[in-house]
Amino acid sequence: MQITVHLSGFTPRLLKPAEQADLLSYGLGITNVVARATARADELTAEEYTEGGRLLTAKVRDLAPRWLAVVGVTAYRAAFADRTARVGPQERTIGDTRIWVLPNPSGLNAHWTAATMAEEFARLRLAAES
Repeated sequence: MQITVHLSGFTPRLLKPAEQADLLSYGLGITNVVARATARADELTAEEYTEGGRLLTAKVRDLAPRWLAVVGVTAYRAAFADRTARVGPQERTIGDTRIWVLPNPSGLNAHWTAATMAEEFARLRLAAES
């Protein structure tokens, strides 16, 4: 994901995975909807997504960022019970926090290239800067 974040213009250089905490200095925070790592989204249960959405909502209400970006349409749909969600800005908000769904950079998501994912991340960056 670091390359997509960099190509989108969020960071001035490509960060190493160990530098993920440095994203905060660029006004970015990254967290998971579900804390358990898996190879594929279908390895997570509906209950895990629902609980992850609840915990993420509480975190957003507490921290009140201007934007919440959720990586992966499947994760967003399951966590926030929104079967109609698409990549891009959402109508739903959490308080004053706007939500943007980004494509998942997983290798299993072959119809999104690094370049097209970077374009979508850049659309979010432009919205966040305005």
